[in-house]
Amino acid sequence: MKQRIILACAVGTFAVSAHAQSSVTLYGSIDAGITYANNVGGKSVWQQGSGNLSNNYFGLRGAEDLGGGLKAIFTMESGFDLNNGGFHNSDDMFNRQAFVGLKSDAYGAVTLGRQYDSTSEYLGPLSAAGAGLGNNLAGHPFDNDNLAQTYSTKNAVKYTSPNYAGIQFGGMYGFSNDANGFANGRTWSLGARYGTGPLSVAAGYTQSDNSGGLGGANSAASASQNISATLQRTYGLGATYAFGPAQVGLVWTHSQIDGLASLSSGGAALPGLTGMNLHLDNFEINGQYRLTPALAVVSSYTFTDGTVTGSNSSNSPTWHTFVLGTDYSLSKRTDVYLAGVYQHASGSLGYDANGNGIANVASINMLSPSSTNNQVAATIGLRHRF
Repeated sequence: MKQRIILACAVGTFAVSAHAQSSVTLYGSIDAGITYANNVGGKSVWQQGSGNLSNNYFGLRGAEDLGGGLKAIFTMESGFDLNNGGFHNSDDMFNRQAFVGLKSDAYGAVTLGRQYDSTSEYLGPLSAAGAGLGNNLAGHPFDNDNLAQTYSTKNAVKYTSPNYAGIQFGGMYGFSNDANGFANGRTWSLGARYGTGPLSVAAGYTQSDNSGGLGGANSAASASQNISATLQRTYGLGATYAFGPAQVGLVWTHSQIDGLASLSSGGAALPGLTGMNLHLDNFEINGQYRLTPALAVVSSYTFTDGTVTGSNSSNSPTWHTFVLGTDYSLSKRTDVYLAGVYQHASGSLGYDANGNGIANVASINMLSPSSTNNQVAATIGLRHRF
């Protein structure tokens, strides 16, 4: 009898231990609000917004301890529209991330599947639109550098190093899986960051070849694609510094987009750009200040300087984007917010049938393009993270 009791206790202890070595976590973010924007089709509009401030998504992530500092890991993550309950890209359930891999405490992690590029992973958290301030309205025009994570990369193999005294780096290669051309639709990227104490610094580089229609390795994570082109090359640097209740950040990115197939803003295609080359430099300064542990004021300003070339002509569009908002935490996971954005555009962007430049218009991220070169928008809403 005593032996049976001892055996039962041992089996029970092993079961508890095995369970403790494996974990699966459900996580996500839900954001909804009311948004006002002027100059949309020549009039002002009021809309219920879904994810205007932060992306709406849910996911599962898990880990199993294999011993010796080695773990098996996985993530499956899906973006959705809160207004209608539908998935972004209705054909893809896990349209943001879906990967599995191995993670070593000593050597880093190798993962395979659908993942975000190194520029958005390392540099995005330092920008206002990334994980730092989490304000999609502050995204650079057309999210041309993917810091707001408009698209993820399929067929990707990624390496992420351990954290060496605040230094971490990694790289990713997205296979095109195209039998007609190894490089047709591939994506590759590199990134690094340093963070210790109040200072964080990051850099990233991403290149996509023949992303027309976001085929091959590229795939839109939002309801609509923004850019498809023969070549997309993005690189940049950023830094943030915190002092007391305040934090300030600087981000610069350069986007080279050659052989445009399409360019969209808020789901609306912009005319006169087919076959053109669009080069953009984004200069961003952002900051936040905590008035109390629960109440914060956030702001950013981005100057985007562009050049369009092709058809033996060129023009120089520019955008000035100002964002100001406040956020109040009702709990650790739930907050309410009020945010406003103003954008002024100038110059010409595309060309009409006669070869004349088409006047550039304001194109606030997540919203339909303005009917003029100015646009003002504001949103008030509720966000819950779990």
